[in-house]
Amino acid sequence: MPAKPAPIKKSAKKAAPKEEKPAEPAPAPVPEAAPAEEPPAEAAPVEAPAEAAVEETAPAAEAPAPEGPAEEAAPSTDAPAEAAPVPAEAAPVEEPPKAPTPPPPAVVTSAPQNLSVDDVNDTSVTLKWRSPENIGSGLDGYTVEHCKEGYRPKIRLPRALRSRYVKHVGEQINLVIPFIGKPKPVISWTKDGQPLDTKKVNIRNSDKDSILFIRKSEREDSGSYEMTLKVDSFEDKANLVIQIVDLPGPPASVKLVDSWGFNAALEWTAPKNNGNTEITGYTIQKADKKTGDWFTVLEHFHRLNATVSDLVMGNTYTFRVFAENKVGRSESAAVTKDAACIQKTVPAEVVVSCPVGIVYKPLEYKEHDFSEAPKFTAPLSDRAATVGYTTKLLCAVRGSPKPKIEWLKNQMLIGDDPKYRQINNQGVCSLEIRKPSSFDGGVYTCRAKNSLGEATVACKLEVRQVIIPDEKDRK
Repeated sequence: MPAKPAPIKKSAKKAAPKEEKPAEPAPAPVPEAAPAEEPPAEAAPVEAPAEAAVEETAPAAEAPAPEGPAEEAAPSTDAPAEAAPVPAEAAPVEEPPKAPTPPPPAVVTSAPQNLSVDDVNDTSVTLKWRSPENIGSGLDGYTVEHCKEGYRPKIRLPRALRSRYVKHVGEQINLVIPFIGKPKPVISWTKDGQPLDTKKVNIRNSDKDSILFIRKSEREDSGSYEMTLKVDSFEDKANLVIQIVDLPGPPASVKLVDSWGFNAALEWTAPKNNGNTEITGYTIQKADKKTGDWFTVLEHFHRLNATVSDLVMGNTYTFRVFAENKVGRSESAAVTKDAACIQKTVPAEVVVSCPVGIVYKPLEYKEHDFSEAPKFTAPLSDRAATVGYTTKLLCAVRGSPKPKIEWLKNQMLIGDDPKYRQINNQGVCSLEIRKPSSFDGGVYTCRAKNSLGEATVACKLEVRQVIIPDEKDRK
């Protein structure tokens, strides 16, 4: 019985519209008598979809071939081939490979639940917990880690302590210095590089601050204090300077240098004890030996020498000087050993004795004689005036005693004529002529005289008439 022709393989239905060529007839199967020959390898694999395609396009191929010899059966195979022509050169088209399907994500194992500390002793700690809520691919065991909690020490020095901290003797000192550090830092204090004297200075430490306390401060408590904070190998330091100040002592010495007229000159030296702070000034006082009362003559004086004035003649004075600083004035003062005796002015033949101290001897000098005969320093000048317009004549004179001033016109004394106004102010002499007429012109003379002599100056005054032209002249 003739073999069924091999099915034709198609990749897709879209290949049908292409140009078709008659397919070559499939080779007839070899009869059983010749087993040595094997069918082509390409005809062996048969895919179901391809068969379905062939069956749809060529249904006639499924008809059974007529019985007969193989040679007669061969032509019968042409009928289905013509019914379903296949492109001769069509190559098999394979579909692109699909990406492999990723495996399902692995489930992450969650953390243990309800971790707590069960027991603690000096060398160990006991922990307990529950199994994780989600276990992934498997639970091999647990890893336990520990971390030492803490942070570096840091001193937070208050702003008021970053500069010199000043207190008066006897005042209380209570300084609170906060810090941070974990575990609890080791705190140490030193003063000027030496350990503190716990009998005078009390230190109180807590987890957050350190307190330096002195109940009653003294001058010896002044110095540089250093606080050290240490946690393991880390440390922090802070330095603060405490200054305990007191009233200064008096000047080391004071001396009366000189006395003249109503004045006395003093000099002194700075005190040996400045109260642990700078000296800001001095106070000078005087006392009359008759009353013994002290009066302040200079206060907050900065120099080491001074002159005391306005002393009363005939009195004897002693002086004392106090030192001052920012705390106040010294409790005691330095007093002069000598006294200043201000003597009254008496005739030379009268001897006046002063009990102690420096005696005032007035100087003898001849008074200057300022007497002088009159002398004009600025003469009169010739002038021209206009009728009806007031004019003035000026000159200047000096002399001692003050000279008497007289004015003359054409050698005639003017006197108290109301037409004229005579003024003499500090040696400046002026003669005002009110609304002069043409008859007031002439020679005017100023004469100055005193007990030592006299002097004169003169000038010529011309009074002009204003001429108004007539209307005819104007034309």
